[in-house]
Amino acid sequence: MKKDIPQHKVAELAIAIVPREEDIFAEDGLWDVFVINFREQPIHNVLVNSRGYGEIEGEIQKTTILRHYFEEMGPRKAYHIEPIHTKLFAIANEFWVSFTFNDYMYDKKYVFVKGSITRDNFTKIPMLDRKGVMIR
Repeated sequence: MKKDIPQHKVAELAIAIVPREEDIFAEDGLWDVFVINFREQPIHNVLVNSRGYGEIEGEIQKTTILRHYFEEMGPRKAYHIEPIHTKLFAIANEFWVSFTFNDYMYDKKYVFVKGSITRDNFTKIPMLDRKGVMIR
């Protein structure tokens, strides 16, 4: 029965989007997307699907779905997923992460909604020692 299936929540994992050092003040350029493991133990079989979607000036926009795989992510480490162009901040950017930990599969969807990737939402990103936007 459904009630017998354990419902484990994803904790201690985050997606961060940070400007590149050289583009910190550029309005048009590439930033970087990272997945961060805050756990004290490694996680395994990490799959990240990313896509963008939304509307710009009345036109529906969709990006290609990208998939990234890491066999293991070490404890308290950040892993680079992909670059992201600042033009994509005008649409929603979704990162769906699944992984295994202690023989259980977890998954969580992280969505940076349109307009959320701004310097007004910057926070210090642990493990990177840089500022950016992060969803935990």
